Amino acid sequence: MTDSAPKLIGQPLIADYLKTLDGSPGVYRMLGEKGDVLYVGKARNLKARVSNYARGQGHTARIARMIRETHSMMFLSTRTETEALLLEQNLIKQLKPRYNVLLRDDKSFPNILVAKSHPFPQIKKHRGAKSEKGDYYGPFAGAGAVNRTLNQLQRVFLLRNCTDAVFESRTRPCLLYQIKRCSAPCVGKISERDYGELVNDAELFLKGRSTQIQADLAAEMAAASAAMEYERAAALRDRIKALTAVQSVQAINPRGIPEADIVALHMEGGQACVQVFFIRGNQSWGNRDFYPRLGGVESPDEVMQAFLMQFYDNKVPPRMVLLSHGVEDMDLMREALSEKAGRKVVLGVPQRGEKAELVDNALRNARESLARRMSESATQLRLLEGLADAFNLPGPPRRIEVYDNSHIMGTNAVGGMVVAGPEGWLKSQYRKFNIKGTEITPGDDFGMMKEVLTRRFTRLLKEDPDRESEAWPDLLLIDGGAGQVSAVHEIMAELGVEDIPMIGVAKGQDRDHGKEEFYRFGQPPFALRMNDPVLYFIQRLRDEAHRWAIGTHRAKRAKAVSATPLDEITGVGAARKKALLAHFGSAKAVSRAAVADLMAVDGINEGLAQKIYDHFRV
Repeated sequence: MTDSAPKLIGQPLIADYLKTLDGSPGVYRMLGEKGDVLYVGKARNLKARVSNYARGQGHTARIARMIRETHSMMFLSTRTETEALLLEQNLIKQLKPRYNVLLRDDKSFPNILVAKSHPFPQIKKHRGAKSEKGDYYGPFAGAGAVNRTLNQLQRVFLLRNCTDAVFESRTRPCLLYQIKRCSAPCVGKISERDYGELVNDAELFLKGRSTQIQADLAAEMAAASAAMEYERAAALRDRIKALTAVQSVQAINPRGIPEADIVALHMEGGQACVQVFFIRGNQSWGNRDFYPRLGGVESPDEVMQAFLMQFYDNKVPPRMVLLSHGVEDMDLMREALSEKAGRKVVLGVPQRGEKAELVDNALRNARESLARRMSESATQLRLLEGLADAFNLPGPPRRIEVYDNSHIMGTNAVGGMVVAGPEGWLKSQYRKFNIKGTEITPGDDFGMMKEVLTRRFTRLLKEDPDRESEAWPDLLLIDGGAGQVSAVHEIMAELGVEDIPMIGVAKGQDRDHGKEEFYRFGQPPFALRMNDPVLYFIQRLRDEAHRWAIGTHRAKRAKAVSATPLDEITGVGAARKKALLAHFGSAKAVSRAAVADLMAVDGINEGLAQKIYDHFRV
């Protein structure tokens, strides 16, 4: 009996795979010892690309380490290299491989929506799927840029921003009409035709044609003055003044570039910042900075390519994308973005003129943003080191979880968890816990904390029993004193995770900031000196957890206040609930209505009317 051949890993393993590969385009995955995905890559020629990893030399330290850790590979061929590029980025986003560039902040961007489902269109901020009828303008870099633009549109075009329900219920003009921010179509202060013209002008403004609007307004003002319609002429004059003020603020906007994204990358000290500026309708609609995880990547063109594909994965690219750095294959990237947009996308690295100036400005912002972030990270690291020294921790914690509860006499009880680390607050990791335990006595903070921690760590143990992921905390902060700490220790011991350091933070004498006492299980309480930066750091952690828990509790309480018995009826969703309340005035009136009366409401058929009637008579 002979021993089986030793299992190949690393370079010999990769070389062995070459026997089964051909020159087709595709995507490959490099897997670690436990099947975890180390890296996802695409290739025009799979055999040629993988053969590079089979070489014994010429690799960067990062690539060499990745090769050594490779225990298996997976391959998927595609028809074209463009398909391979798109598949690669989908897999990176889904699997989050350790050695790939990863865009960590991928939130949707807000738009302005001119809703067209009403005779008097509403103008408002919109985020998410574009399912509502109307015209969308964006994306904007953030809510601030949208709000500034909406404020300008209100001043110049007097469009309503109230909901349809508020519009229908108005009997007199609101304050916005009094301060000349709305034309009050709700009470007939303007005709549907004239309001429609305001909407058209607003959309021209959003498309960058404000000069044309100003000329038209000037002509209308002159005609009104000639016809001795002085009140109308004065109103037009005020709109021209507001538009002029807007244009003066927008003087820095590019006049030769109607639509583009400006993408600039700066790398330093193993970190990267990407600044994206949004140009739409010859106007700057703000900028956003991103800090992708590099995974040891050293090449700017690789970072730029990965960023572009992940950034535009759920966004439509504009007609032009201007870059500070090129990518490995500009033609392939141009083709992929054009396919995503369904039209031609111009992609390039400008060398001179207005385009180059815009890229240089974005690059300067990226450089300054990264410098600020690195400075903040250094400060944060010093605080974490100080925290470790103060509480005799084995090292600076990489992940701190802070817990707090919020309720009013036990009602609408919630638990909150906030997370902090070397990069500051990890807001995407915050969690809220609706307290569900029926056996918990109202106001029992110990019982609430037990439920929160049991749910949190039971799930962690199920998802990652070997504690290999970054989701496991290095330190727990609990809002409470000796009793709370003892209760939490008991809970953690029952779960088998009592080795995680835990600190209870209790208000000291007179419950003043600066007099906090700290508790650890089995140790006497102690305090930090009043001016210790670590004390201020812990206060910020505790206060953030309190803010998060309070905010969650208030949201839950507000939802409970607006709840009605109609919420309990299957088949009565938000739209039908709104229609019933609008028709009858209250849920109580709905409960008294006959089947025939219920059927008079839009969307309520005989079967649903009978169900509603029966619900209130069981």
